[in-house]
Amino acid sequence: MGEKRKVVQINIDSIHPNPAQPRRTFNEQELLELSRSIRTNGLIQPISVRRVKGGYELIAGERRLRACKIAGLSTVACMISDCSPETSAVLAMTENLQRQDLQIFEEAEGIRRLIEQWDVTQEEAALRLGKSQSTLANKLRLLKLSEEEREKITACGLTERHARALLRIKEEKTREKVLGQIIAKHLNVQQTDDLVDKLLEENQKPKSKRTFVIKDVRVFLNTINHAIETMKQSGINAQTLKSETDDYIECLVRIPKAQATGGKKPA
Repeated sequence: MGEKRKVVQINIDSIHPNPAQPRRTFNEQELLELSRSIRTNGLIQPISVRRVKGGYELIAGERRLRACKIAGLSTVACMISDCSPETSAVLAMTENLQRQDLQIFEEAEGIRRLIEQWDVTQEEAALRLGKSQSTLANKLRLLKLSEEEREKITACGLTERHARALLRIKEEKTREKVLGQIIAKHLNVQQTDDLVDKLLEENQKPKSKRTFVIKDVRVFLNTINHAIETMKQSGINAQTLKSETDDYIECLVRIPKAQATGGKKPA
């Protein structure tokens, strides 16, 4: 029991990464600065580990562990816990969430891995992580973006709200085009929402355009009707027969041959 509460020095090479660690990218400059501080002042806050077969598994303190390796330390101060793999995963996620600088897609991937590892529903995962189910669902939806889109969003420092606005566009090629505009024009969230709104409105215009075309056809049909009436007023017994199918509107005009040729038979 005493070992669980005191700080012990552990060989740095015997500490294995946490498979549930959500963070995948680390700022190299920040790691270098932290390693210099550790080299000068020592590690102020020990990292947390748990015993596993063949050594120890990191629970919390990935940045500190990496900085210690850069600083050239052979051992590192650790607090040992006998927590389960499930608890270790939650602690790893919680530590990163509390830091506030976890990238949006790293967080979403971390949540997805936890759900798969625990074999639970979104509602159960939300309860364990202290989040609402809707918040969790919104974060998981971000993973519908392609890997290339995620990389661009991350590289350009766009926010989760930018990403969620893009998700309203279902067609991937159109989404990529809009993302390019957002990046090139440095659009903020409101401008991005406006751009997506405008695009979605334009995509609904073909219906009204089709109505306009149909109205034009009716104008032509009215012109034919007017021509028939004019012929009748001139004493020509002209007739028009109309029919409509799923594919066509058919209009047949019949004029007595005798009246059309002035009573003369064609040569």
